[in-house]
Amino acid sequence: MKESEIRARMLELLSAVAPDIDPATIDPALELRDQFDFDSMDRLHFAVAVSEAFHIDIPEQDYPELAGLQRACEYVAKRLIAAAQ
Repeated sequence: MKESEIRARMLELLSAVAPDIDPATIDPALELRDQFDFDSMDRLHFAVAVSEAFHIDIPEQDYPELAGLQRACEYVAKRLIAAAQ
């Protein structure tokens, strides 16, 4: 899966979890909680949605990897590569 496809899917998932967030306003380098009202329950729901959408297991200790859009996309890409091997 291409990086652009991962990013597009992540934005869809983020919009589903936190519909008040405008994807166009996201700074991918910053943590979501620093930009929006994105609390720990939002992060949990986002982690579950990402896990289900990409068919990857995300251990709770890895949830901080989903804190920002760029970091989350990189994490998913890495997990997809590992799962394919």
